Amino acid sequence: MSRRVDDWLRQAEKDLRHARTSVGAGDFEWACFAAQQAAEKALKALCHSLGGECFGHSLLKMMKDLPGEIRKTKKLLKKAADLDKFYIPTRYPNGFDWGAPMDYFERDDAEKAISDATEIIAFAKSQIPG
Repeated sequence: MSRRVDDWLRQAEKDLRHARTSVGAGDFEWACFAAQQAAEKALKALCHSLGGECFGHSLLKMMKDLPGEIRKTKKLLKKAADLDKFYIPTRYPNGFDWGAPMDYFERDDAEKAISDATEIIAFAKSQIPG
């Protein structure tokens, strides 16, 4: 595995740990964002391992752009789409008509985001050659 692939995976794991720590601190919006970031970095590791490059932040697009021989289930694509929803509104107050992100995200959102990210990371790792 190339050093860059390993770097992307190590950071994905670190971001996932940060998501869990954020839940413990009651920072549910940050937990959701960190989970999205963890999954994104794992998918970028997979893309790099296959000789490609991924641009942007959409997990769903990254999953759909993977080569056809990599089987992506509807369930996994749904998890990617769900995590994509946490990219902007978890960080910016103008993502909503009223209030700040901390007013909208709760423990169950964060726990689901972490669970979804964990599955996507496991998927990405299982598809990385070697």
